[in-house]
Amino acid sequence: MSPDLALVIGNRNYSSWSMRPWVALRQVGIPFREIQLWFDEDGHPKGIEHYSPTGQVPVLLADKQPVWDSLAICETAAELFPEKRLWPADARARAHARAACAEMHAGFRNLRGAMPMNIRAALPGKGMNPGVERDILRVAALWSDCRSRYGAGGDLLFGHFTVADAYYAPVAMRFISYAVSLPPAARGYVEAVRNLPAVAEWMAAAKRETAFVAADEPYAEPR
Repeated sequence: MSPDLALVIGNRNYSSWSMRPWVALRQVGIPFREIQLWFDEDGHPKGIEHYSPTGQVPVLLADKQPVWDSLAICETAAELFPEKRLWPADARARAHARAACAEMHAGFRNLRGAMPMNIRAALPGKGMNPGVERDILRVAALWSDCRSRYGAGGDLLFGHFTVADAYYAPVAMRFISYAVSLPPAARGYVEAVRNLPAVAEWMAAAKRETAFVAADEPYAEPR
């Protein structure tokens, strides 16, 4: 019997951490209920204290048991639904995919700080600095390495859709919003991610949101 799953997320336009597990579950057809909370002006999800000990989104409620970290959520989903192939079957590819996700989880702070996810915005040139440029070069190199080693079976990092693609989907959103110049292979991967049904669905919903969160809008005109 499948567990009862509910995923607590924040604003789709801004919450990159929420996007990752939502896309992972949705893209492979894992059923879940959605609980959306809205950020206040400081970026705090209102009502999160009812769901998470950390005060942050996302949170997966698996038969009411909270799992409160995006990577832990994806690992839990992969364990509960092994037939969905959320990780590559090959052990070496799987280790590589986990390392790529962990690097995103803990790194690229310059990129994340200077180019916060804002799907409905067009911010070409904003946020670029030497640290961000280094992060962008590393992301492009990582994508190229994954694709050349393990991506021969399709357009994604490991051929078919995996957690790694869900993890880098918010990076693709940033590259689109900030019109980042990329090598051809990286541009092609961004388009492949953008065209995933779950990503397209998330983007469309994000663009319908009207909530303005000052903490996530460093480049907005003063109101």
